[in-house]
Amino acid sequence: MSVGTAVGLVLALASTTLTNLAYLREHDAAAELPVLSMRRPVHSARLLLEDRSWLLGFAMESAGFLLYAAALSLASLALVQSVAAGGIGILAFAAARLAHRQLSRRELSGVVLSVVGLVALAVSLAGGSGQGSGGATGPILIWLGATAGAAALVLVLGRRTLGVAVSNGVAGGLFFSLGDISTKLVTQGGARVGFLLTLVLGYTLGTALLQVGYQAGGALTVAGIATLLTNALPIAAGAVILDEPVPGGALGGLRVLAFAAVIIGAVLLARPQKPAEARAAARQRDAA
Repeated sequence: MSVGTAVGLVLALASTTLTNLAYLREHDAAAELPVLSMRRPVHSARLLLEDRSWLLGFAMESAGFLLYAAALSLASLALVQSVAAGGIGILAFAAARLAHRQLSRRELSGVVLSVVGLVALAVSLAGGSGQGSGGATGPILIWLGATAGAAALVLVLGRRTLGVAVSNGVAGGLFFSLGDISTKLVTQGGARVGFLLTLVLGYTLGTALLQVGYQAGGALTVAGIATLLTNALPIAAGAVILDEPVPGGALGGLRVLAFAAVIIGAVLLARPQKPAEARAAARQRDAA
């Protein structure tokens, strides 16, 4: 593993820690505000920007993004996203601490899987960590367009079946993944700086959708689901459209298992609580 890749992964870890702590602050701030709506973007933006607590959370998230962009300039998209996926364990632990409760068995399993995945990823780096050829522009545009279309479809059809919190988490995560992939493309320079447009679009819509979702559900549900998609799709995109290599042999298999572990861990952590689990969590908070 090169020094640049090592520094990139350290930056990715710092980025995901800061970003997930920012999600918690934004959630708590947004939950206390009057109703936010995507149909009244100017009014909703004013409510958020006038709240100092939310602004601090957004500043933390912005700093996390800068660290993320720096990480992508040094390491491949799939590796950086795998580290970021493990950050959902930080989100789960911090959310439980702030709510004065213990992690459930499912949440603890998700945290353990995320950590195991990160350790396996670190071991697999002995097999190399190339950045790939960068991929062809056509397939990249198709991927980004399909992602945006899927997000729009979830918003139109998903609110009645999934609920506001989950549908906004899903759509927000899809838009964030669009922004993450675009960030990697922008760091390649040249004509791909033009993907700055999809970068801004993805992050703006993703952030807005999460704030609306925070008013309807818990931070771990909304941000957890978003984090899952934000990391799973770019990990796949790294191999499918950016031609990022995976080492062969046992180390290659270990890296695939590492990717799977962090994603499964994120699924366990992002899944909304069942009523019985929610009641148990409420009893823990009352007892505290």
